[in-house]
Amino acid sequence: MSLTEEILSQIPGNPLEGLRRVDRLWDSYKSTAPLPISEVVTVSPDLGEAIAWDAVICGGTLGIMLGAALAQKGWKVALIERGRLRGRDQEWNISRRELHVLTEMGLLTNEELEEAIATEFNPVQIRFHAGVSLAVRDVLNVGVDPVYLLERLKQRFLEAGGHLLENTAFEGAIVHPNGVKVTVTAQNSSQDLEQSTLTARLLIDAMGHFSPIVRQIRGGKKPDAVCLVVGTCATGFPVNETGDLFASITPLQNQCQYFWEAFPARDGRTTYLFTYLDAHPDRPSLEQIFEDYLTLLPQYQSVDLAELQFKRALFGFFPCYRDSPLQSPWDRFLAIGDSSGAQSPLSFGGFGAMIRHLQRLTTGVDAALNGDQLDRSSLNLLQPYQPSLSVTWLFQKAMSVRSNQAIDPNQINGLLSAVFQEMQQLGDPVLKPFLQDVVQFPALLQTLMQVGIKHPAIVLKIIPQVGIPALLDWTGHFANLGLYHLLSSLPLKNLTSKEKDLKVPPTRSAGAEKIDGELGGRVGSQEEQGGRVGSESWQYRFDRWRDAWKFGSGRDY
Repeated sequence: MSLTEEILSQIPGNPLEGLRRVDRLWDSYKSTAPLPISEVVTVSPDLGEAIAWDAVICGGTLGIMLGAALAQKGWKVALIERGRLRGRDQEWNISRRELHVLTEMGLLTNEELEEAIATEFNPVQIRFHAGVSLAVRDVLNVGVDPVYLLERLKQRFLEAGGHLLENTAFEGAIVHPNGVKVTVTAQNSSQDLEQSTLTARLLIDAMGHFSPIVRQIRGGKKPDAVCLVVGTCATGFPVNETGDLFASITPLQNQCQYFWEAFPARDGRTTYLFTYLDAHPDRPSLEQIFEDYLTLLPQYQSVDLAELQFKRALFGFFPCYRDSPLQSPWDRFLAIGDSSGAQSPLSFGGFGAMIRHLQRLTTGVDAALNGDQLDRSSLNLLQPYQPSLSVTWLFQKAMSVRSNQAIDPNQINGLLSAVFQEMQQLGDPVLKPFLQDVVQFPALLQTLMQVGIKHPAIVLKIIPQVGIPALLDWTGHFANLGLYHLLSSLPLKNLTSKEKDLKVPPTRSAGAEKIDGELGGRVGSQEEQGGRVGSESWQYRFDRWRDAWKFGSGRDY
């Protein structure tokens, strides 16, 4: 019996079978055959049925955040969740300052926000094998209780008039000129499956990395990179109220550079091992990674495995695609959260990215519904190209090695040690945003200059590791990061001050207003409608461009 089999068999819930089930999915990604796809979304040129909802959101774990925000603005929103809408037991780590958007938007009270925080600790450490070690305060040092958070957001959603369909699975959708018809399958009280449909002006996909809609859009394409993650929550560790945000304790092994995270949790201590790689057939399974995790854990945390009482096992893999955020090929469709790929390829959790973009997405979707800007080009402006996201691909590549590539086993540790040493010397304005997945042009430029001047030998080693094509591609994104930084600093004003013209009273579904008119227009003369729609369209696009420059340059931090 392997160490993994021995430990996981002691944990309730049969996590070993769950691990092997995820490994079978990982095997399909590593296979040389294309990923299987189903045509779950089709397009019809015919007008659809009467529209019942302004938006239907598929996927509740992250979708409830946007759903609750839109419902509070008066839109008719239906939310579909395959199982029960309940958070997992393991905390989500984030920085306190990022959470305040939930109170600013009225989704939580100050008291509820404090109740949602299960743990808070300082400092978090960054350390590398045979290299630099540093400590940072108030970065990803808060553990949020997902069970409590999602329950409060669910109550806000329902109180605002939202409609929640739990134990309901998305089956398919037909995009019509006037709306989307969504087919779902629900389990009734007799445990039988019943199929039904919902009609909406807008379909929002929050089903995550493995969404069938996303797989259809990407055509079964293999991911450009993958992050494998395994870990546990356990008691019995020596008392330690600090966390590890980014640590390594070994050189390269199994063609993987292993990184670690560790955080105090409400019911123990959580430790993760993760690694960046591609989907080559020779890559290890999650069960193999878990075996290495358990073998190295005593060295990492200075504890004997026999002293630990394991509460939960954690594992998964997170595919990343260069062509992200995802652009929709259809009208009336928007992907958000992990479905959109709007998080950095360095991160393996969509909660932080969703929190960061929540206000922007809420404002943008609200404007799109108000102005009927629901065509493909308008909605794709809500998930724009972000050079702050694209430049991180080179960093991810520098922290991984190809399956048949030979490099110095300590090369990645040496690079990261040099980079973080220079970032520490440049100070918190450079270091802290980067640790929260926010890349800014001035900070990155300063860091690159310092590393290039003080550690030229390390830089020269990285060039053959990542390859000239990747460097050239990165140079274009880096230049765009500088351009976006300049554009976001321009003192631009609204194109129109007639904000009241941009608002549709939310007492009635705007979709219902569209159906009333023969051509879907609102009440008013043709001249009035043409002028207002034109100004709305330009204002909508201007606002989305301005948001793209702000977030694409990291100036939202």
